[in-house]
Amino acid sequence: MRFPAWIRRTANFEYDLLLFVANWPQRRTEHWKALLLARAIENQAYVLGVNRTGNDGNGIYHSGDTSFINPLGEILYRKTEDEDIYTHIIEKSIITDYRKSFPVEKDADEFELK
Repeated sequence: MRFPAWIRRTANFEYDLLLFVANWPQRRTEHWKALLLARAIENQAYVLGVNRTGNDGNGIYHSGDTSFINPLGEILYRKTEDEDIYTHIIEKSIITDYRKSFPVEKDADEFELK
């Protein structure tokens, strides 16, 4: 998540959802939450960030903060501290309407990562 060029959508719309599965420690939870929001907004895509909870046996605590965010950057779900099951139906129209009204892909640079 700290290297957005690896996931940056250029002038195409090949995906509608980004999935991040992590072991992000609680001491950097504000970074986790901020980066999830940034990835949703800059890619105009839904973002699901799934993070572990509890101690990892090395004295590092993980607070979860599993989040589901829409392309507008609105947090639709966030769970801290506990395990949970959550279901959400993705609305494709939110993505297509937003991308039409604010076509950020026109400003994207074409590039290739090697």
